[in-house]
Amino acid sequence: MFFDSRRSTVHATNGMVATSQPLAAMAGLQILMQGGNAVDASVAAAAVLNVVEPESTGIGGDMFALIRNAKDGVVHALNGSGRAPAAASPDELLSQGFQQIPDSGVYSVSVPGTVHGWETILAAHGTMTLAEVLAPAIKYAEEGFPVTDIISYQWSSQAQKLAQYPSGQEMLKNGRAPRPGEIMKLPTLARTLRLVAEGGSEAFYTGEVAAKIANFVQENGGWLSVDDLESHTSDWDEPIKTDYRGVTCWECPPNGQGVVALEALNIVEGFDIASMGPQSSDAYHHLIEATRLSFSDAYQYVADPRKASVPTSDLISKDYANVRRDLIDPIKAMKTVPYGKPFGGSDTVYISCVDGSGNACSFINSVFNNFGSGLVAPDTGVVLQNRGALFSLDKNHPNILEPGKRPFHTIIPGMATIGEELYLCYGVMGGFMQPQGHLQVISNMVDFDMDPQESLNALRFMVMGDAVVLEEGLSPTVINDLQNRGHDIRFADGYTRVGMGGGQVIMRDPLTGVLSGGSEPRKDGCAIGW
Repeated sequence: MFFDSRRSTVHATNGMVATSQPLAAMAGLQILMQGGNAVDASVAAAAVLNVVEPESTGIGGDMFALIRNAKDGVVHALNGSGRAPAAASPDELLSQGFQQIPDSGVYSVSVPGTVHGWETILAAHGTMTLAEVLAPAIKYAEEGFPVTDIISYQWSSQAQKLAQYPSGQEMLKNGRAPRPGEIMKLPTLARTLRLVAEGGSEAFYTGEVAAKIANFVQENGGWLSVDDLESHTSDWDEPIKTDYRGVTCWECPPNGQGVVALEALNIVEGFDIASMGPQSSDAYHHLIEATRLSFSDAYQYVADPRKASVPTSDLISKDYANVRRDLIDPIKAMKTVPYGKPFGGSDTVYISCVDGSGNACSFINSVFNNFGSGLVAPDTGVVLQNRGALFSLDKNHPNILEPGKRPFHTIIPGMATIGEELYLCYGVMGGFMQPQGHLQVISNMVDFDMDPQESLNALRFMVMGDAVVLEEGLSPTVINDLQNRGHDIRFADGYTRVGMGGGQVIMRDPLTGVLSGGSEPRKDGCAIGW
């Protein structure tokens, strides 16, 4: 069964951008048409998304990216996520009676990594300046833009969250969320983006912007300081990968959850998924169980590898997958899902961009929950993320909250190659949906020979704790069979489908250079090429 998007795959040769809002996709494409490369276009699209989809992303959040240069074929991974403030204290929270970090408010705020990440990726792999790629975003923030339907819906559901602080009005229109088609201006955000365009990341992490962010957090009892902001840096990491039936799938390493996707792919590779048929109860069951096993491991082991021991190579090894696979009963769901013991010891926007030379950038940018912590730094338009909420307060857990440590992170860009050639630049945004979205997209394309748009149209499952969410439209026979196997089934319909992920896929034909793109039918966006 497929989500009835009536969209067809988009084809082009000179370059393509796919993301969740058409104005952002067009901004990226215009950069390509002006001679920029995939990295330039990705940052431009990400900046526009900060304006036109501010509930999901922004300079108050984090970013990760995978970049592949066509000249040498090397895949690079950038970790643009921020760390816990130097004053962060689990004891302080425990003494106040917290069992976990609140998912909004000042304690959930970690250092925003986005701006330094943008600057870092452009310096290493871009061809244009920060000022050039930020120009479209500044224009939309200053002059206004018409709000799209799904974004308006998400915005409206967060109006009360924003209204908790006076500065939240910077993200509202006369005290409310903008309606579909209404023109929205974000003048304070425009000013901040202009400062960054003129002064680089230093203009964000030092000076008046940093002071306004830190003072606001501290005035409300939080930890973030100007020193935390000034000391922030991004990091280049070695990407992680696995082979799935001849396709090499690439992810960023922990502190992200890319290991979940790779471990799950390794587990299901041992089953003949293709013979089960797409959207069948057998295929669903085996993919679901592999996802549950992989998440169980990630929750136990993924943390900041610069601060804790994370057995990444073991979690994504074929031998470890063989052990985990043996726990799957083909006709019965696991009642409980134990984490394994590796032999050696880890809302959002997504942009896929491939240029005419075959350079690819898989780029993801997020403030985590819609409007993050709910804090908007006064007179800046900066929505502060709530990534700190993903730390643990369990002192025996590797993801324990510590000063200067990065939290477990959900945002993960994806990429796939075949041999020495680029195959896919893809991602599926949406919290913990992301690695299971990667698994389902890859299985759709590799096991069932779907094209990019078909792979995104296909109905999805989402593992949520011990429950499994299915989309409306799935065969009742399949649903009954999954329930009979012991799966706790829930359903998503209407606007709740947005929670099933926001995917974008660009495929490249190595012989012709033709780019084929698909865009998430559950979102407002599109794939566009030239």
